[in-house]
Amino acid sequence: MAPGAGTFASQHPSPDHHPSPTAPSAGTLASQHPSPHLDPLQRERAHLAASRAALRAMREDAQALNIADVTANWVNAEVLQGEIDARIKALADLAHTPLFFGRLDYLHAPGLDLAEGAEGENFYIGRRHVHDADGDPMVIDWRAPVSQPFYRASKKDPMDLRLRRRFGYTTGELTAYEDEHLTDPAEAETTSALLQAEIERPRVGPMRDIVATIQPEQDEIVRAGIGGSVCVQGAPGTGKTAVGLHRVAYLLYAHRERLARSGTLVIGPNRSFLQYIEQVLPALGELEVKQATVDDLVAHVEVRGTDEAAAATVKGDARMAEVLRRAVRSHIALPQEPCVVVRGSRRWRVPAYELEEIVRELMDRDIRYGAAREALPQRIAHAVLVRMEQAGEAPDDRVQDAVARNAAVKAVVKAVWPPVDPAKLVLRLLGDADFLAEQADGILTPEEQKTILWTKPVRSVKSAKWSSADAVLIDEATDLVTRTHSLGHVVLDEAQDLSPMQYRAVGRRCTTGSATILGDIAQGTTPWATDTWQEALAHLGKPGSAVEELTQGFRVPREVIAYASRLLPAIAPDLTEATSIRESAGDFAIRAVRPADLDSAVLGACRDALAKEGSIGLIAADARIPVLRTALEEAGITCLAPGAETSAAARLTLVPATLAKGLEYDYVVLDEPAAIVDGEPDERTGLRRLYVCLTRPVSGLTVVHAADLPGQLTTTAGADD
Repeated sequence: MAPGAGTFASQHPSPDHHPSPTAPSAGTLASQHPSPHLDPLQRERAHLAASRAALRAMREDAQALNIADVTANWVNAEVLQGEIDARIKALADLAHTPLFFGRLDYLHAPGLDLAEGAEGENFYIGRRHVHDADGDPMVIDWRAPVSQPFYRASKKDPMDLRLRRRFGYTTGELTAYEDEHLTDPAEAETTSALLQAEIERPRVGPMRDIVATIQPEQDEIVRAGIGGSVCVQGAPGTGKTAVGLHRVAYLLYAHRERLARSGTLVIGPNRSFLQYIEQVLPALGELEVKQATVDDLVAHVEVRGTDEAAAATVKGDARMAEVLRRAVRSHIALPQEPCVVVRGSRRWRVPAYELEEIVRELMDRDIRYGAAREALPQRIAHAVLVRMEQAGEAPDDRVQDAVARNAAVKAVVKAVWPPVDPAKLVLRLLGDADFLAEQADGILTPEEQKTILWTKPVRSVKSAKWSSADAVLIDEATDLVTRTHSLGHVVLDEAQDLSPMQYRAVGRRCTTGSATILGDIAQGTTPWATDTWQEALAHLGKPGSAVEELTQGFRVPREVIAYASRLLPAIAPDLTEATSIRESAGDFAIRAVRPADLDSAVLGACRDALAKEGSIGLIAADARIPVLRTALEEAGITCLAPGAETSAAARLTLVPATLAKGLEYDYVVLDEPAAIVDGEPDERTGLRRLYVCLTRPVSGLTVVHAADLPGQLTTTAGADD
């Protein structure tokens, strides 16, 4: 918890050292400024109370808006009312969420219109903008340019700051503050105790924002321009997910109108992960950002089947894109007969060779199949109109449209460029060995073709037991026929696990926009996990994008990340080992037990964790989950499913190893590491899965094992077994 009010008394200057402007200004207003006779903490509390009152007034003003006479029709009224409702929702004052978390005292007035001509102003930095009845700001949005020094200023580069103040809160009440005098050479630069306390605060419930603790290297990524895409390679606990979410919030602030038109999307690895992060953006006032998994994006068919790893790997290979392209274009047939259009008493003939020229031209342009099919009747109609004009007639556009709809023209289009149903195309490709061999010739080996062929005939799209990889193939085929809608910005988290075809599916959603790609090569746990970000970015359609590496951890305790990093030489030898700024070493124990005592030892570790404050994750190999669930029930210990919100009555979550990625808990009890490794198709993938599981705790880790630990972890310094 945050330190109490008296914790930093030795660092607090007297009230005389905190002069306030006498004229209304940004952040501190003469009409509402607390009495100078109050101590600094009381004055800050008074400003908090005044800011909350101003926020309530802003919300009441929005609720009082009457749009009855300002809209032209009911459609406009519905749209406007929707915007007002969203505004009202965004202005909600969350009682346990600090309205501001910092204050900046500038030496000179920043070059902003709201502060023009003023000197030495101070600004309160918070999650949203709050102004008083006169429109003067009381809290500045953390995304505003004037707020940037809160995250980046240092003794070496104070960025024109005299003082940076951080606030500590307990259940929404302001309880402490801490000052940094950035231009005072006598004051040494030290780690902020309040910042450390906020970083180490227990994780209860879903993921929270890190807006008060963003570090300089994180802020650079958050505020990167919208013009380019950014890839973040982040070790466990470095805050890469939070950085990606805050980057969305920043871009929506800086490019509101543009992204309101084009849309934004956050893509996560699974539903549990999305449930875990879903409150971060709303807490920052951003309510319209959609969230989805890759499976959601490609949900053209119902997924009811699964693939063997070998089949899924081939289906996810980028070469499948060319196989599908060939399959789609295989439907095109060159004309063999002329097209004769009858209009009134006249017959207009377009010979087969001219039709072939039109078809070949459309093929050479390599436009989407559906767009070319729509263009073909117009091109044929144009050829007819040329003949009409040569005969002395004067046809107009209406005549051309009529000719394009002529039965003879339609017949040619149907024969030459027939419609293609993407799902039926993939159905045929996976079910017809001869068709697959023809389209995959020179691309897939005969063995690879055999791997992805269905063993039993499937009669229809509805009866097929489609897999997730099949759905991605259908999405690729769909895009070959009709262009996929592109968004303004896409955040892709846990990106290291995507197949090349999945990267392509995501890339189609941001062809005209930018992307933030988040991941960790060391945590790649699929057979097709990427080995380099350059390769992944190429598949995504964003080659040459900047790759930033985050190696300073804020979440995982030092001893835990050091222990997990023993696996790096085997799973990702080129990555830099992560460090941790957490002052607390964390609770760390390794308990070796007899096989017969494993379950009881795991329950004992869970009880020990429940005696402490915070959330607990019991992580185990998927095959062990039913056994442990039964043991927990018999012991009277309530357990939650991954992604479910914890409470005082239920703080322990039973987590299959395959769903642990992206989640975090104050304390983790890790059951039988060897079973986690053995649950994967190969040792490298298993060790990567184990690395993920080891790096989920925030405060402590207890490893309980009966089987031998993997060789990389056999050194047990610091353990208690």
